[in-house]
Parts: sequence; structure tokens; C-alpha cells
Amino acid sequence: MKRESEKYVRLTIRIFFVLYLSLLVYLMFFAEEWGRSMLEGDYKYNLVPFREIRRYLTYHKQIGIWNVLWNLVGNVVGFIPYGAMLPALLKKTMGFCKVALLSFELTLFIELTQLILRVGSCDVDDMILNTLGGCIGYGVYRLIICWKERKIVEEKI
Repeated sequence: MKRESEKYVRLTIRIFFVLYLSLLVYLMFFAEEWGRSMLEGDYKYNLVPFREIRRYLTYHKQIGIWNVLWNLVGNVVGFIPYGAMLPALLKKTMGFCKVALLSFELTLFIELTQLILRVGSCDVDDMILNTLGGCIGYGVYRLIICWKERKIVEEKI
């Protein structure tokens, strides 16, 4: 019975992971309300770490707190599911460094694709924030695993 429920949970996570990645692709490349259309003329990009983060924090009154939160917190929160679901998909244990690296690689792929296609904007700060989100997601995953293991130990006592 336990093995059957594990298969069901893993299948559910796979389905949510595919839905999550589909939503991510849509938001990064096709959501016109987020400025994700093919750009004509000059294309702006940022290759200097922390430049945009600093700009958002420095000019938060002019930009508006909602836009600051949307950009900075949104980039972190948007990758928490990735960091949490990725190790849950595999039977083999995946460590923090592997999840951080895969989060960075996916973000690098997204940012380079945006640069080449001139869709959205390529920003090294997004890579930093997205990778941080993936790492936080892994932390959430580990907390859930620890809580689950502790609950099993308490039931045996």
C-alpha cells in the first residue's frame, strides 16, 4: 500500500511539474501583458550583477512598491516550486548543490533564450533571484521530508 501511494504522489508531482514548466514558459516568452513580445529596435539587457536589484531598491518610491515586489520577490517565488518539486521527482536523492546548479542552468537557458529571441529582457539579476528561489524551494522540500520522517518515528514510539 505504501509503495502504491508513493507512486501516486510521484505521478501527481510529475503532472504539477509539467504544468508548472508550461506556465513558466508562457510567462517568460508569451505573456504580452508582461512585455513578452518580440522587440523592435534597441534591446535592453543587464549583465552587471545586482544592478537592477539595487535600482529597484533605490528608486522604490518612483517605481512603486508593487512593481518592486513583483520583480524582486516574484523572481524568487517563481522558482520555489522548481526547487521543491525537482528532488521529489526522482527516487534517487538530490542534494542542495545539484538543485542550485539545475536552477541556475534553467534560468541561464531562459535568460539566453530571451536575449537571442529579444523577448522580455535578459537580466543577470533574474538569474540570481531565480536560483535563490530554487534553493529556497529545496529547503522547503527538505523541511517537508524531515517533518514526514519525524512523524513516522513518533508513530513507531
